[in-house]
Amino acid sequence: MQVELIDIGKRFNRQWIFKGINHTFLSNSATALTGNNGSGKSTLLQLIYNFQTFSKGNISYTFNQELLTEEALQGQMVFAAPYLDLPEEFTLNEMLAFHFKLLPLCLGSNLSEILLNSGLQGNEHKFIKHFSSGMKQRLKLVLALFSDTPLLLLDEPCTNLDEKGTAWYRDTIQSQLGKRTIIIASNQTQEYDFCTQVLNVTSFKPLAI
Repeated sequence: MQVELIDIGKRFNRQWIFKGINHTFLSNSATALTGNNGSGKSTLLQLIYNFQTFSKGNISYTFNQELLTEEALQGQMVFAAPYLDLPEEFTLNEMLAFHFKLLPLCLGSNLSEILLNSGLQGNEHKFIKHFSSGMKQRLKLVLALFSDTPLLLLDEPCTNLDEKGTAWYRDTIQSQLGKRTIIIASNQTQEYDFCTQVLNVTSFKPLAI
């Protein structure tokens, strides 16, 4: 999927977080959004996901040479972030069944193998409310990385992960390079050093408000 940002700006009350962002994320590219704390990395990622509304500009999405309507975008992108909540009354199995009923599992993927590799195997009947913060983050990544969508959006994906979890994340996402459009908001190089483009959001922050 190709995503084009046209003069995008976002403000809260009277203060602009960033203005004048023009950028095209090409189909099957991997891009990192970097910048100082408060520069708006997460906000920009949320705008692309339609989790927030922009104050200025426009965003267009093109897939298979077709400009997508807002309705057609449903099911075409997936988003994972440490601050997003999971339904804690679900067990792991229930969460997987619910999510992959809404979004298809990547072709050729096997859930048993995914749980083994991600370190979640053995917790299939455990309620999510009893998961550690690291287990919850692994689950969020499983749901995003293995959803068959042309656009993958990740915000600080290695938050709360241990060394093994980080290695699993890196191995998994690098195997998907060139197969889907990937956008990662982060300042941690281990989360995005495989990306071929870096967009520094700080450069779009107004010097005077």
